[in-house]
Amino acid sequence: MVEIFGAGFGRTGTLSLRTALERLGFGPCHHMLHLLECPDAVPLWRAAARGESVDWARVYQGYRSSVDWPGAAFWREITGAFPAAKVILTVRDPESWYASAASSIHAAATAPVPEDADPGFAEVRQMSLDVVWNGVFDGRFTDKEHAIRVFEEHNAAVRREIDPERLLVFEVGQGWEPLCAFLGVPVPDEPFPRSNDRAAFARLMEDRRAAH
Repeated sequence: MVEIFGAGFGRTGTLSLRTALERLGFGPCHHMLHLLECPDAVPLWRAAARGESVDWARVYQGYRSSVDWPGAAFWREITGAFPAAKVILTVRDPESWYASAASSIHAAATAPVPEDADPGFAEVRQMSLDVVWNGVFDGRFTDKEHAIRVFEEHNAAVRREIDPERLLVFEVGQGWEPLCAFLGVPVPDEPFPRSNDRAAFARLMEDRRAAH
């Protein structure tokens, strides 16, 4: 059962948050990158993108938390399916977010797939197009004003619709203290994780494109 749900868009520190949640004992934590290793769940997400009814308990079987896409695209449905789950909205400066997303996850999703690529990579890539780039952004992510407007409207909707007592609006640069206070756990005696900078993301995508 999902106890913590991250409603923030990709490239708002979601991989750092996943690492932090797992360090705090709330793992496994679902993240888009996990689907590259377990593509069997991809059809369920594509069904959700088509507007079909989805058993979210089945989607998240074995997970205690979730961050990043594709989950963030269905935040209303998922927070409704797990009404006791705490919600974390990761945020960052919109201009910085757009530049980061454009040069990393959007570029990876729209680049040609090599013929010898890992089939799981191709499946996750197509799902990300269905759910995120053609779904959340209506196929208009390259229209910067439109993409930033979608980003800001999403954040505003989460703030408006989720009970404030259930919600933490979080910038990963704030570190452990607000996160641990929200979750009611001790602050670890170690630096807050910093994961998934652009160079590391690019290297990861090259590894995942390669055939096994």
